[in-house]
Amino acid sequence: MMAKRKVLVTGASGVVGMGAVRHFAETDGWDVTGVSRRLPPPIKGAELNSLDLLDRKRCEEVFGQMADVTDVVFAALNEKPGLFEGWQDRQQMEINLTMLRNTLEPLEAVAKNLNHISLLQGTKAYGVHLGPIAIPARERSPRHQHENFYFLQEDYLRTRQQGKRWHWTVWRPQLVIGEAIGANLNVIPPLGVYAAIRREAGLPLCFPGGDPFVFEMVDTDLLGKAYEWAAGASTARNEIFNITNGDVFVWQELWPAIADAFGMRPGPHEPVMLSQELLHGAEQWASIVRKYNLAAPTDLKTFIGESIHVVDFAMGCGMSDRPPILVSTVKLRQAGFHDCIDSEDMMRKWIKRYQEARLLPPV
Repeated sequence: MMAKRKVLVTGASGVVGMGAVRHFAETDGWDVTGVSRRLPPPIKGAELNSLDLLDRKRCEEVFGQMADVTDVVFAALNEKPGLFEGWQDRQQMEINLTMLRNTLEPLEAVAKNLNHISLLQGTKAYGVHLGPIAIPARERSPRHQHENFYFLQEDYLRTRQQGKRWHWTVWRPQLVIGEAIGANLNVIPPLGVYAAIRREAGLPLCFPGGDPFVFEMVDTDLLGKAYEWAAGASTARNEIFNITNGDVFVWQELWPAIADAFGMRPGPHEPVMLSQELLHGAEQWASIVRKYNLAAPTDLKTFIGESIHVVDFAMGCGMSDRPPILVSTVKLRQAGFHDCIDSEDMMRKWIKRYQEARLLPPV
């Protein structure tokens, strides 16, 4: 019988980390430990611990007891309020590099069977937050010339890995969709709040974004499968991969399905900055939570975190003539990972899961 492997997931309370913890907890042959500053809800089959990755002494204590870890999914992320300013802040970049160092160095000292590390990046590696990108963006392209903590972490891994038995894989997903409360990059909670407030007011679900543009998403369930695949695939060793659901979409075309999943009818286009609009709905949200006896926090900010800002960015709120944001996933398919999911089906799945978990009102 093959020995069990044990994966450490950092950022376990975030949308990517929580998805990874759930996947490995439900997969035979794996044990999983998740750490994050905010302790996530219990996940059957997973050990979860509260840990601030900026506390070096505490990291040495905790990771120094994890000699049985064989694999790491590093999904921890520190963001500044408002998100966008922090994306170009050098101090913020150093903070994210420090979190990786505080994880790997004490862990590597004791985990002698360490095999693989998955590191999360994103399309900001291609400069998507700075302007138009190549269509499609490819992993083999020269590094985009801007400062980014992605590159600091990647260079650190490349240097530290020299001569070691373990390998790494860097992932560049598009917009990630999954489950998490109070996360920074999760569009479902703010969209759910927006829909719930409008439904209570008897209003249709009007599309709040900007002009149409072509985009891609990725499901956290699919990401979990990719992390597992990369941990054992020789073709994933020391490689960078874009990853998406496998299709493309335009928000306006997807909107009727989103409205239907919320039990609403779609309305006309009403452009608005959700990061501003939702701030006026705190009392309405608290009332909705009480009315439907939801398990979600009554405090709006606690529920949606900084994701209120990523919705504007993802949907092009307040923007016109936005160029398409597309990446090539040919390299990943050629390496042997072929899983995919229809993005409309994925959105319906996650909205339903939030409703079943009583995080959003039922249909």
